[in-house]
Amino acid sequence: MSKKEFVVGLDIGTTKICCLVGEIVERLPVPAIDIVGIGTAPSRGLQKGVVVNIDHTVESITKAVKEAERMAGIKISTVYVGIAGEHIQSFNSTGVVAVKEKEITSQDVNRVIEAAKAIAIPLDRETIHVIPQVYKINDQDGIQDPIGMSGIRLEAKVHIVTAAVSSAQNLIKCANKAGLNVAEICLEPLASSEAVLCQDEKDLGVILVDIGGGTSDIAIFKEGAVIHTSVLALGGDHITNDIAKCLSTPKHEAEKIKIKEGSCFLHSVKSHETIEVAGIGGRKPCVFSKKFLKEVIELRVKEMFEFIHREIMKSDYQKLPSTGVVITGGASLLEGMLELAAATLQMPL
Repeated sequence: MSKKEFVVGLDIGTTKICCLVGEIVERLPVPAIDIVGIGTAPSRGLQKGVVVNIDHTVESITKAVKEAERMAGIKISTVYVGIAGEHIQSFNSTGVVAVKEKEITSQDVNRVIEAAKAIAIPLDRETIHVIPQVYKINDQDGIQDPIGMSGIRLEAKVHIVTAAVSSAQNLIKCANKAGLNVAEICLEPLASSEAVLCQDEKDLGVILVDIGGGTSDIAIFKEGAVIHTSVLALGGDHITNDIAKCLSTPKHEAEKIKIKEGSCFLHSVKSHETIEVAGIGGRKPCVFSKKFLKEVIELRVKEMFEFIHREIMKSDYQKLPSTGVVITGGASLLEGMLELAAATLQMPL
């Protein structure tokens, strides 16, 4: 019997830390990953995707990992860590090299990618991804795999993602303190795209919006390649904060209200319907109309999608025949979220 192989992902989010254990299964035409273990824990040490308390983050990681280990029946030692946060910056770059042997080899491809990423970035930033988009040989454009082709000039367009050194290193430090080795850091919208997008969507052109607790992550694909990524410091936690302030209730109660009663679809609420809300500091519960609650949520969600729309407009998505927008993430489960997104973004979902 062949030895089982596993891969472990660690999503260190603002509201929740999630550990996923996947078993690599040989399937045709390509190997697949079956999820065999899941562990979650409340996140207490992050804000907007950035570590603000190492000890609390380590404690939460340890709880999530132990839960995943029990479910999968294995010992976890190495993980792939997702990264997000407003500090993430990305851009496109181009590199050109001369082909030595007239036939392009993998060494030529490596050289042209190195040439494309040979640009100056500030000392407080580090490159976490260099993703090839498309290649050009002499005057022939649109090549996905140039190895074995003939030519004397090779050009590559790449998408480069950078992160603040301190933010990336703090994530690694937290994982190490929890007894884990970090195999690689991965930008979260890219990881999400592998889970929720099919190749046809990427080929035709699609916009992925992953709305998490502290951030909204965007990835735009064109002809199978990433052309734009960004992270906005807006997420479900902002909705929770608005509920807590407007209804004068503790944040943990606001989170429960959001999950149970949350909606940005006003037409589903009757004017006489009310909700009882726990008071702060032992005060008596207050009664609010459900319509007021949903107005609070709708205003915040609409603002979030307005910011997302502005970010999308920075890319050249208009030049591609898009299949629309795919929305994922925990906050996307709110009732009326998709309808409000379609109206604000003015794109098919």
